[in-house]
Amino acid sequence: MKAPGFDRPLYLLPFDHRGSFETEMFGWRGPLSPTQTAEIAAAKQVIYEGFMTALAAGAPQSKAGILVDEQFGSAILRDAAARGYMTAAPAEKSGQKEFEFEYGDDFAKHIEAFRPTFCKVLVRYNVEGDSALNRRQLQRLRQLSDYLHGSGRSLFMVEMLVPPEKAQLDRVSGDKEIYDFQIRPSLMARAIQQFQEAQVEPDIWKLEGLDRREDCVAVVEAARRGGRDRVGCIVLGRGENYKNVREWLATAAAVPGFIGFAVGRTAFWEALVKWRAKSITRDAAVTMIANRYRDFVDIFEFIKDRAA
Repeated sequence: MKAPGFDRPLYLLPFDHRGSFETEMFGWRGPLSPTQTAEIAAAKQVIYEGFMTALAAGAPQSKAGILVDEQFGSAILRDAAARGYMTAAPAEKSGQKEFEFEYGDDFAKHIEAFRPTFCKVLVRYNVEGDSALNRRQLQRLRQLSDYLHGSGRSLFMVEMLVPPEKAQLDRVSGDKEIYDFQIRPSLMARAIQQFQEAQVEPDIWKLEGLDRREDCVAVVEAARRGGRDRVGCIVLGRGENYKNVREWLATAAAVPGFIGFAVGRTAFWEALVKWRAKSITRDAAVTMIANRYRDFVDIFEFIKDRAA
């Protein structure tokens, strides 16, 4: 197997959300009708047009990409590939506490149908959590890792969330912010090592934001240990407010090894909600998304250039 890694700048606009679109954005439950499916696809088209508007206004296309799902965004994936944009598509079932393939044993067929630049999986993993659950997830991730680094044509992106265990929250009196600041960073580095020991080898780690530079450095060291010198890390937005996301990006951008970000809801959610409520026009929603995405690009590039 060739050494894993992708170390070029990467500024992703992710909108592969599925369950949250159905329930939170549209308020729907149960199987979708064709009309409902088309309505979600139309909303994702607004986000995609925001991305293209940002590129037309100067965001660097060579560093930009989208992350969108096959279910609602197949036409977008094909159009983006035709235009030469970097693309990413998810392989996991949406909204599951345990990572499972969206298309079961047919996962490879669906990846090959679109050949995205990156195949992405989201996994919730706490090294001090359920050990049997962790083993099952690592086994499935190993299967995908082996495929992508073998006959697959897409690079491997792992989005890792580290939800707190009850005992961990108890140590900080139930304060999630203190958990994020004091406990989560070391859990992230330990998890990365466990993935590597299980021969799960992402080219890119898509990670929750960190507040301290030294924690960013430690995570990069874990991701790049043992000759994995080209493995990149990017910051995800986790639906956080604009201020927090800006701070996470600024902290990470100053650290070699953090190559970019994947910020979705913070970039598009407000615009879509206002557009669906008819308080702004479709064009205004596109512009809002474009401006927010470009703002994140500008923050990351400014800090990265200043740190160089």
